[in-house]
Order: sequence, then structure tokens, then C-alpha cells
Amino acid sequence: MSQPAASAASSASSARSFLGASDARTPAARLGVAVVHDLVSAIVTGEVPAGESLPPEGTLSAHFGVSRTVVRESVKRIEEKGLVTVVQGRGTRVEPADSWNMLDPVVLGALVENDDSLGVLDELATVRSALEGSMSADAARRRSDADVAALRHALDHMAETIADGEAYSQADVDFHFLVMAFSGNRLAENITRVLFQRARESIRFTGAPTDEAFRATLDEHRRILDAIEAGDAAEAEAAMRAHIVDAWQRRRLPNAKHG
Repeated sequence: MSQPAASAASSASSARSFLGASDARTPAARLGVAVVHDLVSAIVTGEVPAGESLPPEGTLSAHFGVSRTVVRESVKRIEEKGLVTVVQGRGTRVEPADSWNMLDPVVLGALVENDDSLGVLDELATVRSALEGSMSADAARRRSDADVAALRHALDHMAETIADGEAYSQADVDFHFLVMAFSGNRLAENITRVLFQRARESIRFTGAPTDEAFRATLDEHRRILDAIEAGDAAEAEAAMRAHIVDAWQRRRLPNAKHG
């Protein structure tokens, strides 16, 4: 088979796989945002693998029940996220994962949403522990009396709400965001907020924490605060790193598939 014919056959195979998974969508409910979501999901799950081409514009238009204009704009959006490259005369080629903007909320959301093995969330915990550990050290170096008072108030609020899972979890988040803000590292804070907030939308990340887990988390936050208040940057970093890794291991679902 010639190379062009092989390429065409490969693209046709991808199109059949991609389009065979579901029925055409209702236009009113499946416009731009939903089309982008479905295309991103198809790519991050490997349904359309790197090096392959997306189905032609007309085929996508019919599948999603939207106009070619909506498809064209949606493809442009996923190209901006680094997932595809539009090659004149050759279609829309899927790029390898190292080209993706994984901090993009849609891309990160699709990765977490389809993370059956929890590998992405494992990586997220590692990155968070490094970034938040560094920010905790900075917060310890820069702390003021007002900073410590605000963190103390946040910790007290955690203790007060420990019997209310939802309120306690929000108080936990508030504590972390204060530490980030007091670090003065705006770039690390921004990256970590994106990772944290997107991950929290997944039940795989939040798990089903127990009262014992809440108490352990409270003790870990107290250790972080004590280190920041003492101005001990090394201990603040170590305490935050250990907390994030340990808290994730407590929440991690034991029945996750390992790839």
C-alpha cells in the first residue's frame, strides 16, 4: 500500500473508532464547549492517538450535529491548547502529550476525568507537594504577625468544622490558599491553584475521607503552622510536603486500575 493510501486508511480507521462510540449529539445542547470537551477527551484517552488525524470537518459536523463553523472554531481552540496541528492539505494531526498544555483547565479536567489508574493524580500530588512545600518555606521566611494570626484563624475554623465534611474541606482549602498567598510566589500560587481546583472536581481526588483522616489532616496543618510561626523554613517545607503526600495516600481509592 502506498504511503498516501496508508495514511488515508489510518485516518479512516481513527474516524470510525472516534465516531463509533456515541450517537450524534443534539445541536442545541452540544455546541462549542461540549465539542471541545469531547475532542479533548478523545485525544487524551488515546482514542485518536498521536500522529493520527481527526475525522474531516464534515464528518465531525454531522457527528456533533453542529455547523462546520462550530467545528472549525472548536478545532482552533484545541490547537491553541497544543493537542493538534492543522496541516494544510493533510488534515488535523494529533500531537504527542509533551506538546499539550496540561495546565489548561479543559485538558487537565479531561486527564483527571479519565484517570482510571490514578496516575495523573499521583503526579499531581507530587507536583503540589514540591510547589506548596517551597511556598510554605517562603511563607515561613516572610511571615508577619498578621499572617500568622490569619493562619491561626484558618486552623481554628478547620477544628470548628471537623464534624462537617464539606465545611471542613473548604476550611482546609482556605488554609492552603493563605499559605500560598503569604509566600509571595505568584507563579507557583497560580499553577497550584489551577491544579488543586481542577482536581477537587473529581471524586477520585476527594475520595471518601473518614473522621480519623480529618483529625490526621488537622494535626498536619498544625505542624505546618507551627513551623511557619517559628520562621523555620526547612520544617515548614518538610511538613507541607509530607502532608500533601500522606493526605493523598489516605484518600487514594484502593481499587484503582494500574496501567
